[in-house]
Amino acid sequence: MAVPKRKQSKQRTNTRFANFKATAPTLVECPHCHELKVAHAVCANCGYYDGKEVVSQDEKKKA
Repeated sequence: MAVPKRKQSKQRTNTRFANFKATAPTLVECPHCHELKVAHAVCANCGYYDGKEVVSQDEKKKA
């Protein structure tokens, strides 16, 4: 079985994970109120998703 001859430094170990680049979420226009929203999520402005009201404006004002 292969065994490392020397201990890997912390810098060498951490460089494996240094290449990750987070991407910004995809924003689409809400068909109801025309505001930008995250794709496949309820609109934060009007509360509609897929043409149906999911969160009423009264509930949103209370929170």
